[in-house]
Amino acid sequence: MPQAQTVRLNKFLAQCGVASRRGADELVFSGRVAVNDERADTPGLQVDPTRDRVTVDHKPVCLPDAKAEIAIMLHKPVETVTTARDPQGRTTVLDLLPPQIVDRRPFPVGRLDFYSEGLLLLTTDGELCHRLTHPKWHLPKVYEVTVRGAVPEKAISIMQSGMTLKAGDRLAPAEVVLHPPVAGTQVLEITLIQGLNRQIRRMCEELGLTILRLRRVRQGPVELGNLKRGQWRELTDAELTALKKAVSLA
Repeated sequence: MPQAQTVRLNKFLAQCGVASRRGADELVFSGRVAVNDERADTPGLQVDPTRDRVTVDHKPVCLPDAKAEIAIMLHKPVETVTTARDPQGRTTVLDLLPPQIVDRRPFPVGRLDFYSEGLLLLTTDGELCHRLTHPKWHLPKVYEVTVRGAVPEKAISIMQSGMTLKAGDRLAPAEVVLHPPVAGTQVLEITLIQGLNRQIRRMCEELGLTILRLRRVRQGPVELGNLKRGQWRELTDAELTALKKAVSLA
C-alpha cells in the first residue's frame, strides 16, 4: 500500500495561497488553524493534503487546481522587468509572486517598461493572453502621467488629433484629461487604443514633456484600484467575465 505523502502544515497553507510560511506560523500560533476539526498547535504538524481537512477561521482551504487557468493583476513597481527571467539579474514580475503561483507558469499580458508602474495582467490562459495582445481586440489602456511643469494646450491638441512620430509611426488620436497643476507638476490621464512600444514616452519626448511618473491604472474593464505597489491578486469572477467578454471570448 503506497505511503501517504505528508507536508508541514505551514508549507501546505503557503501552497494554498493563504499566507507566506511565516504568516502561516502566525495563523497557527494564534489558534486560527484546525486540522480535522482539532486546533493545530504547531506549524510543523504533518498533514496529508489528500485526506486531512484543514480550516482557517473555520473555512476549509485546499491546494489550487493545477489544471484551472488563472488570471491575476499585479501592481508592477518601477525598475522591474516584465519577463520571466532577466539575464542581467534584475527583478522580474515573477519574482514578486509566491511560489505556488509561479509554479503554475503565468505569463505577462503585454509589457510595462522598466521605469513604468501600475496594472499588469498575468495569466496561464493562452487564448486570453493572445486576444488581449492582438490588435483586433486591443482594449483601451488608461495611464496617469505626471510631467514636470505645465502642459501646453498645443501638446494636448496634438495628442488628441493624432500625431506622427519622427520614426514615421502614425498614432491614433489619444483621449487626454488634464488635471490642475500641483507643485510644479501636472498629471495627464491618457487613454490609448494602440499597443505601440513605449508610445507615451515617445509622444512626450517629442512634445518636450519630461515624465516624472508613468502609471497604468486600467486595461479594458479591469482597474488597478487601491492595489499597492508590488502586490497582486487574482481577478474576481466578475472582472474575468468582463475581460473575456471584451475580447469576444466565451
